[in-house]
Amino acid sequence: MRQGYIKAAAVIPDIVVADTETNAARICKGIREAEQNGAKIIVLPELCITGYTCGDLFLQDALLCAAKRALINIAKETEELDCISFVGLPFAYNGKLYNAAAAISKGKILGIVPKTYLPNYSEFYEARHFTRGMEEPVWVSINEKCSAPMGTKLLFVCGSMPELKIAAEICEDFWTPEPPGIRHALNGATVLVNLSASNETTGKDGYRRELVTGESAHLLCGYVYASAGDGESTQDVVFSGHSMIAENGHLLAEAKRFTNETIYSEIDVFRLNMERRRMTTFEMRDDGYCKIRFDLKTEETVITRKIAALPFVPESKAERAKRCDEILAIQAMGLKKRLSHTNCKTAVLGISGGLDSTLALLVTVRAFDLLNLPRKQIKAVTMPGFGTTDRTYENAGKLIRRLDADFTEISIKEAVRVHFRDIGQDLDTHDVTYENGQARERTQILMDFANKTGGMVIGTGDLSELALGWATYNGDHMSMYAVNASVPKTLVRHLVEYYADTCGDEILAGVLKDILDTPVSPELLPPLNGTIAQKTEDLVGPYELHDFFLYHMLRLNFPPAKIYRLAKLAFSGVYEEEVILKWLKTFYRRFFAQQFKRSCLPDGPKVGSVAVSPRGDLRMPSDASARIWLAELASL
Repeated sequence: MRQGYIKAAAVIPDIVVADTETNAARICKGIREAEQNGAKIIVLPELCITGYTCGDLFLQDALLCAAKRALINIAKETEELDCISFVGLPFAYNGKLYNAAAAISKGKILGIVPKTYLPNYSEFYEARHFTRGMEEPVWVSINEKCSAPMGTKLLFVCGSMPELKIAAEICEDFWTPEPPGIRHALNGATVLVNLSASNETTGKDGYRRELVTGESAHLLCGYVYASAGDGESTQDVVFSGHSMIAENGHLLAEAKRFTNETIYSEIDVFRLNMERRRMTTFEMRDDGYCKIRFDLKTEETVITRKIAALPFVPESKAERAKRCDEILAIQAMGLKKRLSHTNCKTAVLGISGGLDSTLALLVTVRAFDLLNLPRKQIKAVTMPGFGTTDRTYENAGKLIRRLDADFTEISIKEAVRVHFRDIGQDLDTHDVTYENGQARERTQILMDFANKTGGMVIGTGDLSELALGWATYNGDHMSMYAVNASVPKTLVRHLVEYYADTCGDEILAGVLKDILDTPVSPELLPPLNGTIAQKTEDLVGPYELHDFFLYHMLRLNFPPAKIYRLAKLAFSGVYEEEVILKWLKTFYRRFFAQQFKRSCLPDGPKVGSVAVSPRGDLRMPSDASARIWLAELASL
């Protein structure tokens, strides 16, 4: 439960229709096993105490009384367990029968939630037996010693984790145009549970999956869906036990159908709360819900859900290809509009033979093709300096020529020597002035060359460099339109690789693959034996780590300790814990110290959920202190 994680389980017992005693025993066994495996929220199927398929037996007092006895017995048998469980049963009140979910914790029946929408079409005949549930809670008697509130407006609130608020809906409820879950979430429920008995028909599982993930997405909640399985009557329909756990649109766990499999995953309640705070259109309200307290032990939740090491990069090859094509299209369309609006005759780029300038050139080529402009109007400029190696120089030339752009070479060496002489900089002193002087000379050349050719300078720097401030102020930091400004370095690689795989040009693909194999470097220091002497990731840390930190800090607003915990899981076996912590501290120091560079960024298209434009996603003062964040890391 620490840092917001709560483990949930969907348990599907192998029930016997109308045998409440056997079912109660199997329900208790399932709850006990789930709790022993760390689950704190445990959800079972609709009407699981009796079975969903009892038909007219639901009108028998014998079955209803047995179901109530079974509920009391389940509460008693699980009173030593540290969890909250939801079980389904038919419940009679005031002369009517309700399809209900009972919430149980530590021996107490906390409340009864009746089903709102009763399907009475196709194979369903619930209105034959059940009555639509009341909204406003009423107090109902369970037995002579126990009573509980009953109604749909019940909210189960965890005393030891106040952010954990659970509400229930039952099967058909969330298939309707206005599911009760909407009202539950707007009244504070961060986790919705659904006790279901959804039978199988061809293709229904896909639609069911979309409903679960979709509701968790637009309600910014965790969703635990437990559906009836083997053991129900198959007289006319078959149930598969298709259970799911989702969070904010992401499917965390899914049961294999026709197996009665128990599934587990952790729901990040703190993240859901932060998402709701961030989205100003998620407007909370107070509809007078009855809030019922329960308590759980505060302890470390073992995280079993997959933590992606590359959160910006889709895992599946097909999804990754789709994402890359989409991003290239967004970049190119943004540049297309800017070029046409400004009536630029040319686009000017500095091409180094590295990844970022390569991507910028590929995007520019695509924009020119969309505008039906000749590629020769793309002015690709190589500017060899003191650190340029043969490999990057040759790749830059090959790339430009193969894409049929206009090639210009302007050495910066002599201009930089003159500049260093003017400001009294020793050419043998390889300090920050030595490096930045070269970067600014290149930018001056590009800006003036753009003026000369009636064009604009296309920026090449990426999101990861902007986050770390790994750019020379008024050097490569500046351009007239920055096409890569919201593309993280880990994604840049895949975009270039995708282009290589799909361009249909073996020679161009070969050049791109060699660029991909070249170490990332600004090449501002003299080579060592003809090879790159200055490797960026040796200086600021691995970009895959920094992109991980960036995503979880800006997109999810996670605190440093939580990011560190997740990074250890994501990069287990790749980086030692002390290495991760070292670079996480570096990330925070640089992120805060370098905001002044991000405060005056040129325009550029947003392509993903994380961006640092001062006009868009990141409104951060340049003088903010990192002390609080670094202090938290120092305590680890």
